[in-house]
Amino acid sequence: MATDTTAEFVEVASLSDLESEGRALVSADGQAIALFHHEVEVYAVDNRCPHMGFPLTRGTVDDGILTCHWHHARFELERGDTFDPWADDVQTFPVRIDGDTVSLDPDPEPTVPPETRWRNRLADGLQEDLSLVMAKAVIGLDDHGEGFTTPLETAVRFGTRYRNSGWGRGLTTLGCTATIYDHVGGRDKRRAMSTGVREVADDSAGEPPRFEQRAFESRSIPRDRLLSWFRESIEVRDRAGSERCLLTAIATLPPEGVAELLFTAATDHRYMDAGHTLDFVNTAFEVLDHVGWEGHADAVLASTVPRLTGATRSEELSSWRQPVDIADLCADAEDLLPDLVAAGEGTEWHRPEGFVETLLSEDPHTVIDALTEAIAAGATVRELADAVARAATRRVAYFATNNEFNDWNTVHHTFTYANAVHRAAAKTDTRNLYRGCFDGAMSVYRDRFLNTPRAPLPEPGESDRDPATIREELLESFDEQGQVERAARLVSEHFDAGGDPTDLKRTLGRGLLREDAGFHTIQSVEAAFQRFDAVESEEERRLALVATARYMAAHFPTRRRNEQTFSIATRLHRGERLHEAE
Repeated sequence: MATDTTAEFVEVASLSDLESEGRALVSADGQAIALFHHEVEVYAVDNRCPHMGFPLTRGTVDDGILTCHWHHARFELERGDTFDPWADDVQTFPVRIDGDTVSLDPDPEPTVPPETRWRNRLADGLQEDLSLVMAKAVIGLDDHGEGFTTPLETAVRFGTRYRNSGWGRGLTTLGCTATIYDHVGGRDKRRAMSTGVREVADDSAGEPPRFEQRAFESRSIPRDRLLSWFRESIEVRDRAGSERCLLTAIATLPPEGVAELLFTAATDHRYMDAGHTLDFVNTAFEVLDHVGWEGHADAVLASTVPRLTGATRSEELSSWRQPVDIADLCADAEDLLPDLVAAGEGTEWHRPEGFVETLLSEDPHTVIDALTEAIAAGATVRELADAVARAATRRVAYFATNNEFNDWNTVHHTFTYANAVHRAAAKTDTRNLYRGCFDGAMSVYRDRFLNTPRAPLPEPGESDRDPATIREELLESFDEQGQVERAARLVSEHFDAGGDPTDLKRTLGRGLLREDAGFHTIQSVEAAFQRFDAVESEEERRLALVATARYMAAHFPTRRRNEQTFSIATRLHRGERLHEAE
């Protein structure tokens, strides 16, 4: 029984009645509070079980422990501490006895600030992989103005420390949802962060922790030597040596120098891990844009090393060697780079009409020739990567649904890789990223059969329908399987009707975040939004959103189990009674 002589107490019950009944439900300042008489003491706790809101007056008290009867969460009565991390501590209230009168303080000072409590609960949820706890924490933090940075930083620190395999699906999802966050509104921002932290916890569950190496003590190692050491260590799959070189680079080079190191290594071999390696490294840099370089770069970037040392190298795959040796075509083009770059120096390149269509050619030699000629004509890495990304966008938009379902992932990997190369080109000016353009273009070439025949795209036209109605129908299309072409038509019609693309992106974000969306689907939407922002013409913007709408529709609807968890957390936050019939 807690007491406080300085608080304002209100009378709530008769001690004799409480002794007789053993428990009572009282109200103070609009709060439902459970009183218990146990072992000659009186205790007061919030009547709502912190787990899912069940009335604790319907629980059991024994040996100083209050047990909720809904999910059997247990609480120590004196301070409300839980035995079960998934349940959270229950709020207690100081009690005073004056004769036969029981009084309590309905507004006690919190032992820790609410935002600190929610940060701690988020850490608990990550450690125990508790989806409901994480959702509650994200919502609670958002209520206190910490709905973005705190969940992001907490999950980044956790994911880089407690996953020996390094940067993976979970942290990449977190990076994607951090990007999507700015494109959605209202509760979808909370959904985005809840999705990201949940995926970090899931991806880290059962993994041993990662122990970091140390940077070399020397701070005078030349940049070129560090780059050489790092590349050689990656080449022989030496994880520890690679990490020490990288940490030394972080300590001595500016961010763009570190980016050169990593993106060079990520393109030393062809299309590593089906494009995931470079994509994950790029996402790690973009997460650093959110959380800051200082204090985070070491852990974040060092965690990408296992992606580099352990990656599958596509030149080792028969599909890159037969029937045409496209790995050799890329290598030959790479050998020409010094001369090509020198030839194009000082020249401004303008993408020729039909250039993107050329990149969709069925002849890989034609594709490589187009790329090398563009470099010699002055095309920068960023300009060339943009063209390859446009071609990759078309592979998704044109994907023929008569292919096997899993082949959606094939065109998706090319699309997200090409987008990542374009994004990476803004982080370093190394000409080695031209190799990423070659690899991306060859992956576009390899995907040609998945556009045979090309899926017909909606023709731009005019519509006098209300864009809001179109957006509602788009969400409805995601409620039914196989509505790929319908979703594409509705996105295109939204442009025809003059709808605000910002609203359309919010609707696509809503459609994504309410589903149990897979990793690739989340990546697809993020990349489509980035492509939308990277291009200027309405045609290209329309195409980016049509492509991702088709991909989404192919993968929806899902069971929406995660949305159920998020809904429960939201309703509990509002004080709703989940145990009552709706």
